[in-house]
Amino acid sequence: MFTRRQMIATTLTSLATPALVGPALAAPSEWDAWDSQVTPANFDLGSTNPWGLHPRYLPQQVRANEGLKPGDVHVDAVARYLYHIQDDGTAMRYGVAIGRDGLYEPGVYTIRRKAKWPGWTPTPAMIKREPEKYARWEEGMPPGPENALGSRALYLYVGNRDTYLRIHGTPAPRSIGTRASSGCVRMVMPHINTLYDQVDTGVTAYLYPTDGGAL
Repeated sequence: MFTRRQMIATTLTSLATPALVGPALAAPSEWDAWDSQVTPANFDLGSTNPWGLHPRYLPQQVRANEGLKPGDVHVDAVARYLYHIQDDGTAMRYGVAIGRDGLYEPGVYTIRRKAKWPGWTPTPAMIKREPEKYARWEEGMPPGPENALGSRALYLYVGNRDTYLRIHGTPAPRSIGTRASSGCVRMVMPHINTLYDQVDTGVTAYLYPTDGGAL
């Protein structure tokens, strides 16, 4: 999966990626209804697939490389996998989508915040780059199943600086396995709902280069 050499920290440049501070917060009373809306009936993490994903992108438990710290998250940008390292030497592996060419930012981050059903506001850079797509949301997109961040978001920081990169759910599950986002890591909403409950704030997230090299 990964070598220990790939765990070396890096300094990051400023990012032009989605701001995940939305115009309004969803009321907890709405969360369960939205979770039910985006989760297929009789959902099974490893086999349910109404989205037509390639089977390799369905979650599964795999053997982790030695030396990786339990609790941490690793994103393989080549294979489009996210690994969550477990205490027993295994990892839960999920399929993801990553940033489009020039927008994906490999590096070493800390997950400092988690949010259920967050709102979302595109950054000025996103609006300038694609006004036809993002300008209408310059005041923010409210939370809900159609929100760009989906059902859950893990907020990535470098030190105390919010990078505006996130690992988040997506209302476009067919993008999993591709380079589709403005820099963030996308997951199927029922998949990140499961991951969200297992990830603690303070853990490290490693986003590896698209050429398969070390950080």
